[in-house]
Amino acid sequence: MHVQGTHWSSAAAVATGGGAMSAATGNGRADASRTTPLRVDAQRNLEHVLRAAREVFGELGYGAPMEDVARRARVGVGTVYRRFPSKDVLVRRIAEEETARLTEQARTALGQEDEPWSALSRFLRTSVASGAGRLLPPQVLAGAAQGAAASAGSVGEARVPQQRAQPDSGELRLVSGESAGGGDDSGVGVLLEVVGQLVERARAAGELRPDVSVGDVLLVIATAAPSLPDAAQQAAASARLLDILLEGLRSRPA
Repeated sequence: MHVQGTHWSSAAAVATGGGAMSAATGNGRADASRTTPLRVDAQRNLEHVLRAAREVFGELGYGAPMEDVARRARVGVGTVYRRFPSKDVLVRRIAEEETARLTEQARTALGQEDEPWSALSRFLRTSVASGAGRLLPPQVLAGAAQGAAASAGSVGEARVPQQRAQPDSGELRLVSGESAGGGDDSGVGVLLEVVGQLVERARAAGELRPDVSVGDVLLVIATAAPSLPDAAQQAAASARLLDILLEGLRSRPA
């Protein structure tokens, strides 16, 4: 009906020598004024959904239902599903954003800190303070735990883990740099590579325990980022826990 009306206005303008043109133009402005706020509202709703998803997933984990995200965003669950047709799509979006943020923090630490231990500890403190550990991609945490368990007895081995899909499982694990192949489209491989550089530098300088892997570092980020109801308590608890974990990572004179 709207298209037919538009065609009618154009035809009328020609027939009357443009007499109806001003009305058609006015209608165009009215239509624009009606549609532009819709586009703005849609963008605003998307921002609300993403913010709510970060909060909900950060507090409850990626297992939290979409209804909780919609409730926190103060939109209908249908609005969430219009933007993200499945929960997996939303989880992937949040995980990719957090992965990119962690990668940037690691690169900043590498580029701005000359001392290897200072670079590693800066990355850990920045990541924990940002709360990114609560939003690490699920497969990274699972892979980190598997990699840490598998390498528990491999003291002195130089490990720069990468990600690889387990055949027929859909899961990801950490594997050694020599056997890793290719990257992945979510940026996880890049994150592991950059964090691996921080780990190798600190290990080569004799400041990091030789049995610490990239998987261990990622577990520290996740462990030292508890979710507490009070922001001040959460910050204090994170800082205290990270201090303890950092002491555990440092090498000690024989």
